[in-house]
Amino acid sequence: MQKAAVIIPAAGQGHRMGQGGRPKQYLPLLGKPIVRWTLEACAAARSVSQLVLVVAPEDVEPCRRWVREATGDKPIQVVAGGAERQESVYRGLAAVGEDVPLVAVHDGVRPLMQPALLDMVVFAAARHGAATAAVPVKDTVKQVKDGWVQATPDRSSLRLVQTPQAFRRELLVEAHARARSAGWQATDDAALVERLGHPVAVVDGAYDNIKITTAEDLLLAETLLAARLRGPVPGTPGASLPLTQGQAPPFTPAQSRSASVQPAGASAEETLLRVGFGYDVHRFAPGRPLVLGGVEIPFEMGLLGHSDADVLLHAIMDALLGAAALGDIGRHFPDTDPAYAGVSSLRLLEEVVRRVRAAGWRVGNVDATVVLEKPKVAPYVQLMRERIAGVLGVTPAHVNIKATTAEGMGFVGAGEGAVAYATATLVP
Repeated sequence: MQKAAVIIPAAGQGHRMGQGGRPKQYLPLLGKPIVRWTLEACAAARSVSQLVLVVAPEDVEPCRRWVREATGDKPIQVVAGGAERQESVYRGLAAVGEDVPLVAVHDGVRPLMQPALLDMVVFAAARHGAATAAVPVKDTVKQVKDGWVQATPDRSSLRLVQTPQAFRRELLVEAHARARSAGWQATDDAALVERLGHPVAVVDGAYDNIKITTAEDLLLAETLLAARLRGPVPGTPGASLPLTQGQAPPFTPAQSRSASVQPAGASAEETLLRVGFGYDVHRFAPGRPLVLGGVEIPFEMGLLGHSDADVLLHAIMDALLGAAALGDIGRHFPDTDPAYAGVSSLRLLEEVVRRVRAAGWRVGNVDATVVLEKPKVAPYVQLMRERIAGVLGVTPAHVNIKATTAEGMGFVGAGEGAVAYATATLVP
């Protein structure tokens, strides 16, 4: 994997936070400043070889006293930023050595970014020149003028753009130089590159990769981070709420069999739990992206199949279908159907979950194992858990992903393919 420098602009004043003028990047998040969480996440990415933190001029010396504690053995520079984000990134870019082939930019107030996401964006930039993380728009979007709806764009083509973004160094340098000479202003670096006419690749981001802008964002970040570090917290799906004396337990589907859909083929007397097992195998092939658990992993080969050949998700889908007695993925998504050619297995998983729910079941938990010799999967496991959990409608604490090798034995040990196994539980 090519190495990259990452610029973290954190020179803003955060006026919308409402904290008495205290810059939001230094506000505490579960005991540490927001920007420290961001630095630790960036430093943990395998693709990052150096970091540049851009702060207000008066914060340069105070930050230099503690930043190395956050980045370990990876070198970091602290430089003074400008009045606007674009100027701060430009000054950070000037601190990056000319021998660095790739440069990433990540907002200092996006502390929940997974290191694997940064690696994927850098990998995409190495292939395409420019890349950004983005997530699909969930809500309907309206174009409004003077208080009246003008149009309703098709949201299927709309994305909410995030950071990290990454670029070939010379491309980003040219984009900023042209912007300064022409007086262009943009809210992100990808827009400057777009102005040069260079295409920008899109990498699936994460909905929990939030930018902390308001006090409500900080509360949400605390909840998400607590769930990530310690499992479910009160008030999140799958968590138990504390009860006061005399209070009835929360109403759940498992307590309402007579009031809700009866699971297909289930009798009132049978157990309130179903277990399914899934297995899948795919061979490696050149010229294809490697997708595992809904995450594209940098590698010279991908898995061969009709869809994106995500062997891990295929095993999970079979486990879910098996638990609901709904057959297997070949029955629901045959490889003879051109509609599924190259389709994302995350989309297929969404459909499996819909059919499982239509049969009267919801997901309890998933435990899965992927077996392959290389590449290393461990850095991407947390991101896999979060993406899978988001589709299943559970928290990441209900999704377990393990990765191992075949110790050099068999076709997997020879690096010819990958195998995945999964178990899933369903409850009414």
